[in-house]
Order: sequence, then structure tokens, then C-alpha cells
Amino acid sequence: MELIRGLHNLRPRHRGCVVTVGAFDGVHRGHQAVLRSLIEKGRELQLPTTAILFEPLPREFFAPLQSPPRLMSFREKVIALRDFGIDRVLRIRFNRELSEMSADDFVQRVFIDGLGVRFSVVGDDMHFGRHRKGDFELLRKIGARHGFEVVSTCSVMQGDERISSTRIRAALEAADFAEAEKLLGHPYSISGRVMVGQQLGRTIGVPTANLHLHRLRAPLAGVYAVEVIGAAAKTLFGVANVGTRPTIGDLTKAILEAHIFNFSENLYHRHLKVIFRKKLRDEQKFASLDVLKQQIACDMQAGRKYFSI
Repeated sequence: MELIRGLHNLRPRHRGCVVTVGAFDGVHRGHQAVLRSLIEKGRELQLPTTAILFEPLPREFFAPLQSPPRLMSFREKVIALRDFGIDRVLRIRFNRELSEMSADDFVQRVFIDGLGVRFSVVGDDMHFGRHRKGDFELLRKIGARHGFEVVSTCSVMQGDERISSTRIRAALEAADFAEAEKLLGHPYSISGRVMVGQQLGRTIGVPTANLHLHRLRAPLAGVYAVEVIGAAAKTLFGVANVGTRPTIGDLTKAILEAHIFNFSENLYHRHLKVIFRKKLRDEQKFASLDVLKQQIACDMQAGRKYFSI
């Protein structure tokens, strides 16, 4: 898969494709329906598929402190789109200039001049352009004038409600990982490269693999029983904390710290996937490191009991 970093990196060879555009946070079952339609049309027309993403997300640009937590980092999203079979991702920087571009100008600049779009499939609730005035109907009319077809996908339902990133965030906040998995189509996980930290866990006898979350806010907070993929040839088990380590008080942004049971190899700079299975407790501030160590021992015992190891 090719990642095109910005409109200025579009080349003549990128013209002539089928396109979708959206946040795709979580790449959940609703998103997958859109992507599946795009891939089918790409095969029919023998054209590459392109997904257009914005960084930062518009809501993060306008109100970073009030924007909902991301289900995925940008890197996780690109990998998920690649694995689903998308050929290209066009990352467009969302800034003041783009926010003030009219919907018509956006379609002209990106769809017509930049990509030479031949077909587009979008969610039935999409909005774009200044003041979000662009919608499916406008895109369809512009497409008819310029020779490309625009279709929408109906909302994918789970129970009586539409599948959405908002529903998944609510399930994660409630630690309902079974519901989140139904909506996503796969277990919820966080992936990343293990970074070199302060090695505090090692000094208190509980070494951890620390991962940056690469998002303004995390959709989870607390201590969890987790599965870890990427540390060994098989899936391993452990406990993970997502938070700011309030007992130590040395973090302003949340990180993920995973302790893997019966594992002592060096994991620095390795990519891990941490799958969340059960919430054990909320993150809390303890009176001392000794009290924290006692609680960590209880957390590990609870994690082992959950996995029956």
C-alpha cells in the first residue's frame, strides 16, 4: 500500500482511481462495508482504491480538549486499511486553510484535479467543506457533472442501533469488550513500538513494555487483563495499565504499560499488539510505592486467574 503524505505529493500516476473519504476511526464493521464496496468497484473498473484521511481529525483541530478519544492511532488506521486491501491512503493535513475551503472547491481540488476520481463510495452521513455544508447529495451532483459515480452505503446495524465509533467508545468505557468486538468485527487492541522508559517497573520487580498511545486521549483508562502479540511466536498473557501513573505523578499524557507473565526478554523497539480482555480496576493514586507494589501483585493474581494460568 502507498501512503501519499499531502495533496502536494499527488502525481499524475495517482489520477484515475476509486475513492472513499472519512475518519475511519476503528475501521469497524460499518467502515468495512464502505471499503468492501470500494474494493469491488475497483476490481470491476480495474482501478486502484484510495482512502482519504484527515490529520488531525477536524474535531481535534477545532476543539482538541473536547474531541472524543481516538480508537486508533493514525498508524494503526493505515495498517488496518492496508490489511483490508486498500491500495492507497491520501493523508490531507487539516488546517485553517482547509477548514475554510468550500465543499465545491474541495471536490474540485481533490476529487477532480488531484485524483481524477472515477467512482466514489461514502457513508450516508458524511459531511465535508466549510461549515460541513458538503454532503452525499452535493457530491453526487458534482460527480454527475464531471463523469464519476457516487454511491452511499446504508448504515450497518448491530441490534437496533447503527454501528458507529461513538458506540464503540461507550462499550470500551463500560469495559464491555464483547460488545466492542461485535461492533468492530475483531477484539479491541492498541498497537505500538516499545519505548525506553524510566525502567521503574523493573526496579520494583514488575518489568513492563511501555507503548506511546499517539493520540490526544485514550478510549480506556485503568488496569486490564490482556493478550500480547508480537513478543513471541505465540500469544502471551499479562496485565496492562493505561493511564498517567498518578502515584508517581510523572506523566501528563497517558501511556500503556504491559507486564507479560513469565517473560523476561528485551522488547525495546519491538512492535506489540495488546488485546484487552477484562477490566480489573480503575487507575488510582496510592499512598506510597509499597502500597502500589502490593496492588500490582493483586492485579497480577487477578490477571492469572482470568486466564487460568
